[in-house]
Amino acid sequence: MAGSLIYHMCRRAEWQAAEQAGVYRGSSQDAADGFIHFSTAAQIEGSAARHRAGQDDLVLIAVDPAALSAALRWEPAREGALFPHLYGALPLDRVRWTKPLPLGAAGRHVFPALE
Repeated sequence: MAGSLIYHMCRRAEWQAAEQAGVYRGSSQDAADGFIHFSTAAQIEGSAARHRAGQDDLVLIAVDPAALSAALRWEPAREGALFPHLYGALPLDRVRWTKPLPLGAAGRHVFPALE
């Protein structure tokens, strides 16, 4: 499943704290689950609708899964689909890009073009 970028959403304040720390340890939900939740390009909009509906001031983070170690595992989740889960912190130098994830007029997130 390596090759395409994987994506994570978090609050802008969480990302700003990671930038100051030099590492991202995940959101409070990630901490409770024991891993950082990622989604593929095909999964991310469904993940946003399910877990971040109506939340404003989010950031979308793109990471090349090949840049992560064996701490990245593809595990079954929603409807048995394999989702990428990172067991450990995300070094910021592994992040390909970050972009704002604004809410559109209908209350759904407006995504940039994804790879």
